[in-house]
Amino acid sequence: MQSPKQIDLRAAAILTLCCLIWGTGMVMIKFANAGISPVYNAALRSIMAFGVLFMFAWWRGVKLFERDGTVWIGCVCGIIFSIEFIGLYAGLALTTASRGTLFMHAAPFIAAAGEHFLVPGHRLTGVRLLGLMAAFLGLALAMGEGLMAQNQTSLTGDMLCLLGGIGWGMITVVVKTTRLRTAPPEKTMLYQLGFSTPVLLAWAWYIGEAGITALTPTVIGAFLYTVLLVVVFGYTVWFWMMRTYSAASLHAFTFLSPIFGVIAGHLILGERLGASTIGALGLVAIGIYLVNRPSPATAP
Repeated sequence: MQSPKQIDLRAAAILTLCCLIWGTGMVMIKFANAGISPVYNAALRSIMAFGVLFMFAWWRGVKLFERDGTVWIGCVCGIIFSIEFIGLYAGLALTTASRGTLFMHAAPFIAAAGEHFLVPGHRLTGVRLLGLMAAFLGLALAMGEGLMAQNQTSLTGDMLCLLGGIGWGMITVVVKTTRLRTAPPEKTMLYQLGFSTPVLLAWAWYIGEAGITALTPTVIGAFLYTVLLVVVFGYTVWFWMMRTYSAASLHAFTFLSPIFGVIAGHLILGERLGASTIGALGLVAIGIYLVNRPSPATAP
């Protein structure tokens, strides 16, 4: 296996754009949930995103049906993908958004540790670990007020969000250590969307969700944002970049997503924006730099 490439300015710009899309997507999910119940919303998102991505891949001539031995591992990824979102949605119903976001971001540590032990050439050095910790502290600073809301928290909700974060990190490890590593990113994403859909629909039915309750223009627009930008564009680009860059380097950027979400909440919903957000962005930037800083052996 080749050593991972250093993230250059172009890759950093693409990742930052993805994080901006994902962060704003959290606000869009709030709008969409006003007319579509949460887990059912995630299931419908998977269904529509599957159709759009399939047609796009077919138009580009991507070999989706080539026998490459990835079906079963794709099924595993789809199941983990379902667990990730069930854990997140169920957890957020029992704990605060800030605590849920923090526990979800155990993912970078899971991905970096798995890559360290299972992927040759992708070592997690002390400096890179320090960078991940700095970014994590930046996230905690941004979410500070919500973390103090003890009356709205539940250990069960926290642990469910942690389960979601573990699932997120595990998908990265699975893709990095199996044949999905060389599969087209569209195919990797289609596996997750296709296999997760029946699981999410079954869970929505089991917990008695109402489904679609109000299809207003706002709800439809927000839902389409999550389908086209968050999933079809954002996630597919993520798996494309995963073929080239290390998990630690990629996941360090994901700490930007919730901070962008806080900023989007302020701009779109009028939610309060604390001064700590600026300090949080600084810590995350330091963390990203440390994780992606060339080692002495590779520096020019």
